[in-house]
Amino acid sequence: MTEARDTLLDRIGKYLARSLEEESSGYEPYTPSDPDTLRRALQPGDILLIEGNQRISATIKYLTQSTWSHAALYIGDALPDPGNGKERPRLIEVNLGDGCIAVPVSKYRTYNTRICRAHGLSPEDRETVVSFMVSKLGLKYDTKNILDMLRYFFPVPVPVRWRRRMIAFGSGDPTRAICSSLIAEAFEQIRYPILPEITRAPGRASAQSHYSRSEILHIRHHSLYTPRDFDLSPYFAVIKPTLEYGFDYRILTWEEPEGQTSADNAPEASAQKTGT
Repeated sequence: MTEARDTLLDRIGKYLARSLEEESSGYEPYTPSDPDTLRRALQPGDILLIEGNQRISATIKYLTQSTWSHAALYIGDALPDPGNGKERPRLIEVNLGDGCIAVPVSKYRTYNTRICRAHGLSPEDRETVVSFMVSKLGLKYDTKNILDMLRYFFPVPVPVRWRRRMIAFGSGDPTRAICSSLIAEAFEQIRYPILPEITRAPGRASAQSHYSRSEILHIRHHSLYTPRDFDLSPYFAVIKPTLEYGFDYRILTWEEPEGQTSADNAPEASAQKTGT
């Protein structure tokens, strides 16, 4: 009886997961994403934020008031080349239906993305973060936990103070994870701050200062992190692939409107037309 019930719950959970991962039509990125340029700009340990267009993505963007609904960690060549002309998987992510998997960078060629890079990572710490993510491959989300998924089918107004906790799946069970939570846990391994809570404690009075204060950093629990936190973090730099390889606006070739030449837009031509 118990086994039959678990099987039924698992089937219902998988159905809900597939429904939440259905993509909406009509999505277009603001700018084309070139996988080759993106891959050249990425370094192991970088976080790729993605503006998803799935049903669950819309809810996460609402709850976080952010463009970014998904995050993946770039691992470089940490996994073997599959051969047979297939692209090497260089991103590790967590999906509701699949759990923790490795995917190629080209998966997100039709999405708006952003690279966030932890500042000052040593090669050893970078390797620790990557190794942690690789070790979590195969981690599955327990689809029997249906209540976790049902909340995303009813996008009702939610008070700001509750929104972050609504995104955390499950009860912190180590066999369950979502994208940003697992990445935050990876950075916990090296004690790297993302958005630490800061409290100020009074210090001793001195001749120069009647009241000095010191900051104490508290690392938030990894289950409370969202994709946008890596974008907001003062310790992660935003890397733009188009600027990494010598962008020069002066060499751009612009398509001129029909019947108009580039000379018409020149400052001297405009001056002559106005008589100045």
